[in-house]
Amino acid sequence: MASGKQKSGVPSAETTKASSAEIVKTLEEFSTPAPADFSQEDDLSAFREMLLMRRFEEKAGQLYGMGVIGGFCHLYIGQEAVVVGVQAALKQGDQVITAYRDHAHMLATGMEARGVMAELTGRRSGYSRGKGGSMHMFSKEKNFFGGHGIVGAQVPIGTGLAFANNYRGNDFVSVTYFGDGAANQGQVYEAFNMASLWKLPVIYVIENNRYAMGTSVSRASAETNFAHRGISFKIPGIQVDGMDVRAVKAAADLAVEHCRNGNGPIILEMMTYRYRGHSMSDPAKYRSRDEVQKMRSESDPIEQVRQRLIEKFGVSEEDLKEIDKQVRDIVADAADFAQSDPEPDPSELWTDIYADEVPQAAS
Repeated sequence: MASGKQKSGVPSAETTKASSAEIVKTLEEFSTPAPADFSQEDDLSAFREMLLMRRFEEKAGQLYGMGVIGGFCHLYIGQEAVVVGVQAALKQGDQVITAYRDHAHMLATGMEARGVMAELTGRRSGYSRGKGGSMHMFSKEKNFFGGHGIVGAQVPIGTGLAFANNYRGNDFVSVTYFGDGAANQGQVYEAFNMASLWKLPVIYVIENNRYAMGTSVSRASAETNFAHRGISFKIPGIQVDGMDVRAVKAAADLAVEHCRNGNGPIILEMMTYRYRGHSMSDPAKYRSRDEVQKMRSESDPIEQVRQRLIEKFGVSEEDLKEIDKQVRDIVADAADFAQSDPEPDPSELWTDIYADEVPQAAS
């Protein structure tokens, strides 16, 4: 028989309305900040770092075409401003974890071009001793925790890194990168829920390059504003121009402060674009040449900085060409080293599989 009283445990309309208002208020407090005010030194640093990533990836593509690099190889060309801007907001001890489009993230954390390229070519001086290749390399010293080949798998791991920081009582932040395709994985939302419940210091950086493999965001996602993906978990989000390193830096500064102050997770959706296919085997026929060229000519992250250096700071073309030459020399040296370095000894098949000693629990 119907009753006029509300059932126990069922939230009232007023309670639900209040909860929704609280979420909206939380989101409104995180409007996209104005781009950071870069000095000449800031722009020169960003120019050099992004150019190193661009030239490194171009060389990796060449070596792949020559058969020197095998397996899978996902290039970051076009997205350089994202990782450079975010890394500029971090401090020593903060952790970074990402997916398989990871070479630039490694360089951003300070990993050497020689070691990264050697891993791509499967040589013993690579960061995973030649056994990980393009998608799986790590550096404990640089707090870079991979490179992960399983779509979305790095998100709960990055959340776990934030849990460890919280447990240890430090103020380090875990930056967890993933793409618009991975944003639809169920494990991502399990991680969101735990991160929000425990107020974990994790920045979820969604690199929205518009295509999950070959499928456009509009065809694969019911909610195409990924900054809103945390709403049901009360996680604030900001949508950022990921082609402008200054905009990325400003948003990353805000996110880092949010996390270090104990306010829990935050989402940064970086609106970016990759110029190449999803991987080296992808001809990218799902988009037009005009679309790619339009992005290159109007929004290229490196060209934006180059123009500012010339027009705002009076840096000469000759000085910028000299930086490019220095970067090309670093990349050429890395490629030569990677091709001459020996392959791993067959005994390496049995290393790094099990721990040598299992720590004994305290009695």
